[in-house]
Amino acid sequence: MPEFLKKGDTVGITATARKIDIETLQPAIKLLESWGLHVVIGRTIGKEENQLAGPDWLRATDFQEMLDNPKIKAIWGAKGGYGTVRIIDRLDFTNFKKKPKWIVGFSDMTILHSHINNMGIGTLHGMMALSTKTATPEASESLRKALFGEKLEYHIPNHAFNKKGKAEGELVGGNLSVLYSLMGSKSEIDYKGKILFIEDLDEYLYHIDRMMMNLKRNDYFDGLKGMIIGGMTSMNDNEIPWGKDALEIIQDVTKDFPFPVVYNFPAGHLKDNRALILGKTVTLEVNEKGSILKFK
Repeated sequence: MPEFLKKGDTVGITATARKIDIETLQPAIKLLESWGLHVVIGRTIGKEENQLAGPDWLRATDFQEMLDNPKIKAIWGAKGGYGTVRIIDRLDFTNFKKKPKWIVGFSDMTILHSHINNMGIGTLHGMMALSTKTATPEASESLRKALFGEKLEYHIPNHAFNKKGKAEGELVGGNLSVLYSLMGSKSEIDYKGKILFIEDLDEYLYHIDRMMMNLKRNDYFDGLKGMIIGGMTSMNDNEIPWGKDALEIIQDVTKDFPFPVVYNFPAGHLKDNRALILGKTVTLEVNEKGSILKFK
């Protein structure tokens, strides 16, 4: 695990994907400062090349400079969308491996989580800087606790689809569409013996089925210890309905596997996007009352 933050530390904010302006980031800057942290704004903020926060070389260079700057203790993704995959192979993690720092964000930053978790280094799946203005107090507080190394434990109400059981293993995952897109690449996640978290946004229901079936057919579920299903937000359907919602699709695909499954976990494209330390060992208990996730 990277070192936890303390007051006086510095956090860098950079855009690895879509463009964003400095005014939109003011709530995030104020939040970090309220925690006693200093903020460095990356050169990508305010830049644009069509949808992206500047050309690939600039987004990669900005991120690389923050990776290599010893004064910056955490790098917070400004905004998601699409584009991080275009810079991942330009990055040099040599110095980062010697002294890791927290990489924070979700959605498109799943690429960084997966790539870095494969190095045996933990990352922080949590809200983007953009999300600060609309995030629930619980989401913001969970991010603070995770960054500062305070106790992180979640008690989640029961869901009718939950599959009971207990599991312990390394927590991995992120956005389902991004994980699917990484299959066969050197950034592909290692699923064996892990507890997998997934979430998604704005996907067609048949494509949720396609991705889950692909993971199943490639035996990714065979070695899992457990699954955590976050927000499946703003799903789309065709004129002729698929016939199942996203959670029903996941339940159908995973029903024959023995591991526990938690549904409606508050993480993903939600206002209540709770922080998850990926790459860290967790214990998961699912019973008739609900679910408990503890970070060791």
